Amino acid sequence: MMYLQVAAGLVILLVCGELLVRGSVALAEQMGVSKLVIGFTVIAFGTSAPELVVCIQAAIDGVPGIAFGNVIGSNIANVLLVIGVPALIYPLVCDTRSALRDCLIMVFASILFMVLVWNGELHLWQGALLLAVLTAVIVRSYYRARKEGDEGAEEALEEYEQNMPKSIYISILFVLMGLFGLIFGSHLLVQGAEVIARVAGVSDEIIGLTLVALGTSLPELATSIIAAFRRHGDVAIGNVLGSNLFNITGIIGVTAIVEPMQAPLQILHFDLWIMLFVSLLMIPIFISKKPIGRVMGGAFCIAYVAYVMAQFYGMSGVYAAPVH
Repeated sequence: MMYLQVAAGLVILLVCGELLVRGSVALAEQMGVSKLVIGFTVIAFGTSAPELVVCIQAAIDGVPGIAFGNVIGSNIANVLLVIGVPALIYPLVCDTRSALRDCLIMVFASILFMVLVWNGELHLWQGALLLAVLTAVIVRSYYRARKEGDEGAEEALEEYEQNMPKSIYISILFVLMGLFGLIFGSHLLVQGAEVIARVAGVSDEIIGLTLVALGTSLPELATSIIAAFRRHGDVAIGNVLGSNLFNITGIIGVTAIVEPMQAPLQILHFDLWIMLFVSLLMIPIFISKKPIGRVMGGAFCIAYVAYVMAQFYGMSGVYAAPVH
């Protein structure tokens, strides 16, 4: 039953997240908002809504391990799995300067997050600082896109325009259904994940780092696989860099403002370092401008499987709080 509850929660989150994005994009267009603004704000925030609601729900329910695990586990999965799997299909090529720049920003944000949470707690002011960093990056990217031109935001918008509601009332209905569905789905997912952790005898953060993180990373994985089939490696890589940056600044930032959290010891002493390491892996790849081929993609996938196995067979019980 608990596995069905988690599966149902994930499905509801994915479907209602899509409804929220499509409804919000349609409303923004009907209100005359420019496509560039929609691409940098509505789509960026909307596609991360499932992860955000799950983290807030977990923090409010008193299981910060699921909240931290969801974000950090998603960032690890994004690099190793969301890049690794598409690379097995077709080599990913992204030799633009913007990729290296975005990667460096992501690494900087990761280090800042580690510094802020190193004392074991994340409070309102720290969440506000992370949000300020995200806001600065978005504003800078928006003005640079206006000046130099950026097809990425408009391409993302075109995908949603194909199946958007045309009526403002239907758009509002999509938004409301999306919001209520996200709240309900996150409640199912977090409660089910707690039960699984207790039954399996592992900590909440291990479930957050694996089951919850992988589930909420499925949209990014699907997008990257489609991009690989279309030979759009830059889309797949940009998807990962943007998602990782948003996770550690926007999602953790908002969650900390809503509900300050205590970071689990395992997260501090192990998983944060793994997240930083896999992020740093991308820098020499972008500097060399070499494609991410099948060999490297396979190595990434194997590394992710090893990481998940280490959670259950190596880390379980090492830093875990007593199972209630």
